[in-house]
Amino acid sequence: MLRESLDDSDVWICMPDGIRLSARVRMPKDADRYPVPAILEYTPYRKSDVTVARDQHHVWLAAHRYAMVRCDIRGHGDSEGLAEDEYSECELNDAGHVIEWLAEQSWCSGAVGMMGISWGGINALQVAAIRPPGLGAIYTACSTDDRYEDDVHYNGGCLTVENLNWGLRMLVYSLRPPNPQVVGERWREMWRQRLEGAREYAAHWTRHQRRDELWRHGSVRDDCEAIDVPVYAVGGWADGYTNSILRLVVDLKVPVRGLIGPWGHCYPWEGKPGPAIDGLHDMLRWWDHWLKGRDSGLMQEPGLHVWMQEPVVQSTTRKMQSGRWISEPSWPSPNVIEKDWQISDRMLVERSVEAVRSMSGECGNIELVCRPDPLAGSTHGDRCPDGGKAQFPPDQREEDGRSVVLDSTPLSEPLEILGTPYVDLELRVDQPQAHVYLRLNDVAPDQQSSRVTYGVFNLNHRHGHEVPEPLPVGKRFCARIALNDIAHRFEVGHRIRLTIQSGCWPLYWPSPAVVSVGIVNQTGSLTLPVRPMRAETFDPKFRPAPNFPSGPVSTLAPPRRERRLVRDFVTGEVTYENVRDAGRLRHDKSGFEIVERGEERFTVVETEPAAARAESKWVTSMSFGDGTDICVAGECVQTADASDFHIRTHAQVSENGERVWSRTWDDRIPRDFT
Repeated sequence: MLRESLDDSDVWICMPDGIRLSARVRMPKDADRYPVPAILEYTPYRKSDVTVARDQHHVWLAAHRYAMVRCDIRGHGDSEGLAEDEYSECELNDAGHVIEWLAEQSWCSGAVGMMGISWGGINALQVAAIRPPGLGAIYTACSTDDRYEDDVHYNGGCLTVENLNWGLRMLVYSLRPPNPQVVGERWREMWRQRLEGAREYAAHWTRHQRRDELWRHGSVRDDCEAIDVPVYAVGGWADGYTNSILRLVVDLKVPVRGLIGPWGHCYPWEGKPGPAIDGLHDMLRWWDHWLKGRDSGLMQEPGLHVWMQEPVVQSTTRKMQSGRWISEPSWPSPNVIEKDWQISDRMLVERSVEAVRSMSGECGNIELVCRPDPLAGSTHGDRCPDGGKAQFPPDQREEDGRSVVLDSTPLSEPLEILGTPYVDLELRVDQPQAHVYLRLNDVAPDQQSSRVTYGVFNLNHRHGHEVPEPLPVGKRFCARIALNDIAHRFEVGHRIRLTIQSGCWPLYWPSPAVVSVGIVNQTGSLTLPVRPMRAETFDPKFRPAPNFPSGPVSTLAPPRRERRLVRDFVTGEVTYENVRDAGRLRHDKSGFEIVERGEERFTVVETEPAAARAESKWVTSMSFGDGTDICVAGECVQTADASDFHIRTHAQVSENGERVWSRTWDDRIPRDFT
């Protein structure tokens, strides 16, 4: 019934340089007589195929009298031109022109919003910062304000292995042809231009191992005052992009709201692990307030809602996360105070902040040494879980056995935290380069160890991500390490556990040599943001997530996920294998079918961290329903030695089983304290 009341059409939007972007617009049929606000989603994820299955929220909002617009960025999907990089200046300027165009249409009231998740959420923040005329507000989900610190490439100055996987996927995405049913006979010419202009991404991003101009571009954290429209920032504790939400609530000078559920990389109404909520109704109140001028009551409510997580039985495929909603009128909250636990006698000993600081000049006589282990980090799970087939961290007792472990005594009363935990350490290393991987765990009376949050840090970046430097071998030095933001309740009888390791493979690339990290006893501490428990003064009363009718897409083969670990006790080699099979989908109206499959293989040898190897494959097969079948396949291999990274990428394209294009890139990139 919703679709019957809407117009659904593809339109061309011309840029000043003559390049045309393709957009799909859904709006009420009477919008020409009764104009409505427009809401733009602007991504490389192909409006005509990949994102069609998740279009139900566009349909729902359009039925509530909005013009919902999904636009392919330049060089992707059905749009003309070539893509340059993530969030290029051209991409952002194009978005500004699209917004101006929308505001001028006869069916638009002149008010325009921008929304999106992941890439689309990140560029919504960036577009807001360039202030295009007509933009009235944004809704940004699972995004980041800092492209270096909290994106897919680097975390804590450590190079993610996902940088390789994501670079390959984006290469394969950029080589797909436009849809002939949308662009007409020019589709082959447009496709040939994309193939000739193909760019390898993983090596490009690996060349920038410091927080340099590449990453500062588009990192709105550096100039939040540039954003002059209201912002609704949304995410989940299981996501890899959550830290930006609390920062945005603090830093933005405009009306801002924050929402953090228990979810992974998904919208609130798709939330996994649950409970999901009716985030669409919540979003509608946001748009009604800022784009229609209706007082929905939303802005009179507290500005921050978060899910206070409670301990659960650990499962790699858990469906639900117990807890409750809490609210804060502002952030930082006067309801949150810092409490310190000192590292003392291999334990965490609670002390007042003043007492710990008064002891800062003392040095313990023993060092707790974390030594390299090829399995360190193997139980971490996905860095950025994005669906029902994601892997969440299992019981951490196995991982704890590979770590330096520091426990508190059992708690005599519940303890709730909300915000950023910090760890201050005095360290000594036997190599000039080293990383640390820290976990904050909740240990139940039955000894189950649940990961609450974690942090990774390249110790060579202890004076800043712009100025890495060698470590003083054999000498003591200090480092402050932030763990990822979190809300969690520790129950009575549970223990707080801090664990320390010198690596986390295959999430982050290992140091170039075997390194032992000594933690000086008596001088380190764990600082937790404690929120004293009290009766909540506000209940957001989120509705359960709606059950959308199935869209115009059929699942011919279901998605599948596999993850395996093999250890060779003779050679010391450890191999991780990961399969990401998205299944086979058919768009019922057009007959278009798509298959996507990724395979990853990571190997490391116990005594040779510099010899780590990552292999990634990604294949997309597309059938347009007219006898044209396209297959785009890519493979990327990254290795390293003590001085350089080596990245070899190969991509090829076939039409109806015959290869029509291929290219190989070989790159050698100096390691820059990474």
